Amino acid sequence: MITRITVDHRTERHPEKANRPDNPIQRKPAWIRVRAPNHPVYHETRELMRSNGLTTVCEEAACPNIGECWSQRHATMMIMGDTCTRACSFCNVRTGHPDPLDATEPNRVADAVAKLGLRHVVITSVDRDDLADGGAAHFAAVIAAVRAAAPGTTIEVLTPDFLRKPGGAEVLAAAHPDVFNHNLETVPRLYPSIRPGARYYQSLRLLDTVKRLAPTIFTKSGLMVGLGEARPEIMQVMDDLRIADVDFLTIGQYLQPTVKHAAVAEFVTPEAFADYAALARAKGFLLVSATPLTRSSYHADADFAALQAVRAAAA
Repeated sequence: MITRITVDHRTERHPEKANRPDNPIQRKPAWIRVRAPNHPVYHETRELMRSNGLTTVCEEAACPNIGECWSQRHATMMIMGDTCTRACSFCNVRTGHPDPLDATEPNRVADAVAKLGLRHVVITSVDRDDLADGGAAHFAAVIAAVRAAAPGTTIEVLTPDFLRKPGGAEVLAAAHPDVFNHNLETVPRLYPSIRPGARYYQSLRLLDTVKRLAPTIFTKSGLMVGLGEARPEIMQVMDDLRIADVDFLTIGQYLQPTVKHAAVAEFVTPEAFADYAALARAKGFLLVSATPLTRSSYHADADFAALQAVRAAAA
């Protein structure tokens, strides 16, 4: 059965957004539809996350693809807690004062990866501006633990920007994940309203530094559309990412989590996404995923295999 997934519109988890004006949530167009999460393996995956005390961005960010991904034992682990130190207007993750880091977390994540038998795992986190290194060393510890527990699993990380955290890029490059992902999220003009705690050129510099220090790591970034950006602005972001030698670009439709989040300015058509994909390929990205339901970690294992194939063919 095909049905619409609705996210939790309550605002109790977002007290920091309480003073924002309400933005009514628009009805989604016919092309944004997903299957209800009712597969037995979905429930098995959910129970494994619970039993290991793990947080997933799939749940915290109200991802529309959770039913499909968890039914295939794909889950994106979110480390360093479920509370972010920033309050981006697009994001459904809780904002506040995080708890101290849990030293047992790297091994718990590694245990779950081994039990799920993952070929490829994606590890992301909240922003931790309260930590001296932004959590870079904790990422490295998780990567090391997964490599020890599941040596056949390839590792993708989706990290914060490490703004004003010198050395973060160097620590991640030294840990050498198979894929390093950091999302630009939107065009520079919209950063003050959509991503106010971040800086566009810091994000670009992070991607560039990791690639420069570890050229064999695949680098990746993602954009949301439907926030009021213009096509020439998206094209300029593509050019900036190619200058930073980013390999893989994802583009997906922004979906408003609650009435306290940024409003959807436009539901971008599948045809427009196909146009963006063609533009990105023409600009030289090794791989492009651009559809309304594309998310950073969606089909990450298949995408990694495709990246490897493209690199091998070019060698």
